[in-house]
Amino acid sequence: MEPLAKALSPYFRVIAPDLPGFGESEKPRQALDLASLANSLAAWLKACGVERAILIGNSFGCQVLAEFAVRHPQFVDRLVLQGPTVDPEARSLPVQIWRVLVNGRIERSGMGRIARIDYAKAGIATAVATMRVLIRDKIEKKLPLIAAPTLVVRGTRDPVVPQQWAERAAGLLPAGQLVLVDGGAHTLNYTYPDGMAAAILPFLLAEPERLHRGAQE
Repeated sequence: MEPLAKALSPYFRVIAPDLPGFGESEKPRQALDLASLANSLAAWLKACGVERAILIGNSFGCQVLAEFAVRHPQFVDRLVLQGPTVDPEARSLPVQIWRVLVNGRIERSGMGRIARIDYAKAGIATAVATMRVLIRDKIEKKLPLIAAPTLVVRGTRDPVVPQQWAERAAGLLPAGQLVLVDGGAHTLNYTYPDGMAAAILPFLLAEPERLHRGAQE
């Protein structure tokens, strides 16, 4: 999230956590499930003195945020779900792996190296366990329960999140909207941070009443 965090830093105080098991955080003996990851995020926000926040997630991070928004709605000002997984029409590990491989050919150079570093930091066991959680989670059942204004973001060349699923995800949200980033693939936060920032800033800066009214219209 660092490139996107830098792009948004002129407008907001931006903080980016490494949840347990990922990045530079401590590694639990067993990979955490979505409920535990959501609860860990809530505990981290409390420790940081953050009572309410705009939350942005990419890919599996969208599943964490959906779980978080259902369990801890008091923390959520609004959400941005960029490249939400998993497409319910492709809830299959082989299909998801194939789509990720296709995405790797589309992404700008350097993304593969970043992904390898991230997987290495997490470890094979955590990466495999997280993939199982990702596949089994039915995010489409949680989206209708999210009251906060939520923006779904899709790169127009994203093979992991087809346009049909992005539209459905936005439609399932009570206060959902969809925005497209032309030419982007699955990891806009890394490879198209300025384009993504420009696409989401109107949503981030809008008054809450306007967001709810726009969703109803």
